[in-house]
Amino acid sequence: MTPQYPPIEPYDSGLLDVGDGQHLYWETCGNPAGQPALVVHGGPGSGCSPGARRWFDPDRYRIVLFDQRGCGRSIPHAGDHDTELTHNTTHHLVEDMERLRRQLGIESWLLYGSSWGSTLALAYAQRHPTRVTGIVLVGVTLTRRADIHWLYRGVARFFPAEWEQFRLAISGSNGGSGTDGLDESPAGGLVAGYARRLGDPDPAVRAAAADAWCTWEDAVISLESNGRPGAYSSRPPRARLALARICTHYFGHGAWLEEGILLRNAGRLAGIPGVLIHGRHDLGSPYRIAWELARAWPGAELIGVTDSGHTGSATLGNHLRSALDRFAVSPSPGG
Repeated sequence: MTPQYPPIEPYDSGLLDVGDGQHLYWETCGNPAGQPALVVHGGPGSGCSPGARRWFDPDRYRIVLFDQRGCGRSIPHAGDHDTELTHNTTHHLVEDMERLRRQLGIESWLLYGSSWGSTLALAYAQRHPTRVTGIVLVGVTLTRRADIHWLYRGVARFFPAEWEQFRLAISGSNGGSGTDGLDESPAGGLVAGYARRLGDPDPAVRAAAADAWCTWEDAVISLESNGRPGAYSSRPPRARLALARICTHYFGHGAWLEEGILLRNAGRLAGIPGVLIHGRHDLGSPYRIAWELARAWPGAELIGVTDSGHTGSATLGNHLRSALDRFAVSPSPGG
């Protein structure tokens, strides 16, 4: 079994007003005097989960979790049709994290990010390196346009039937003729096509698009030992719609990041210890992405896990807990 710590509950939580009509849900767990650590969840648009708390030693860490704009318990929620996403970008999220740090009176913290959360953690660390004591990333992503193209078109070589259904779900009777914008560009093709459907006035159209999007996400992880059926498509309808809307919003804009900028700016992370843990069988985010980042980040440690994909394994869990235990600082007596 994966060696997580026992379940814990927050000792504090709240909603942080970050402007633009946005209020972010946050919570703190573990030891109030412990080493501060921020959990940066994936998706984008998945929200934080109670299981993420359990990777940290609750006696040595002050664990902070938050739901990014538009998802989880943050408000407004992207599962609601009238929720605008204009003020929901990577740059907004980076500054939300910094505002949360100041709100909680934290000088600096460790970042733990998984999947999309690794992209966001890197963007934050490169903008605010003096506020970061260490970084642990799992299922590394950089959200380059090339990576988005791979996830929603290139990986189809392994799932041709599933991708055909994914494509046809928004091409209607056109049969993939290209009249719905299904060209070779992620922003001008499938991702943008889904974004249009997810913004349709008809709730049935929106729901069908969210269902098809989540079904494709399920397919990409379906060959993994931890890729349980319905991992995405079994989520509540409102959560599915929020995930699909936020994903298409971010991926259709290349996450508002200049292509390759996180690699080019990796030198800004020099002096920040980092551990990158990545499954060798990750089809959606291939191992080369983590390797490229490790090569560009001075001093980063890369751990390739041979029995894992994007959804992890017991072996990957062992490496994750070990890395976080290494970074933990024991509180001083009476502290």
